[in-house]
Amino acid sequence: MAAVLARGLARGWAARGALRAGQRCVAVPGGPDGEVGEARRAAAAGEEASGQPTIFSKIIARSVPATILYEDDKCLVFRDVAPQAPVHFLVIPKRPIPRISRVGPQDTELLGHLLVVAARTAKAEGLADGYRLVINDGKHGAQSVYHLHLHVLGGRQLGWPPG
Repeated sequence: MAAVLARGLARGWAARGALRAGQRCVAVPGGPDGEVGEARRAAAAGEEASGQPTIFSKIIARSVPATILYEDDKCLVFRDVAPQAPVHFLVIPKRPIPRISRVGPQDTELLGHLLVVAARTAKAEGLADGYRLVINDGKHGAQSVYHLHLHVLGGRQLGWPPG
């Protein structure tokens, strides 16, 4: 039922021009086969402490393609490959920080910059009616990539509570 609803919503968003060519909106359950499952697998694999390049590091290095919306010397903004709303993009620092819970006073300026860039990009994406910022942290926060990232979701009324 949820998959049928998601396909119908995605078709509706595409008809209104909210989704870009080749983009789809995916509604997945938070269970073991969804993002929560990915987070559990990442935590069990020790990806936070692995020191291996993340998918986001590879996007920064341009060894993995992404639809980039904005870039400066501190951060990169790109569309989520599995959008959960008509507009869904990620804001990531170029300097890898594994989790929001691992930031320190030296990160204050960078964190503020990420929020300002998120707001400016949301405006450029037409999210005048509002949007949601999400930062997942660790296994229980459903963080599946251990490189700090801000999700910006909008383009429709979002429900509450989120999880």
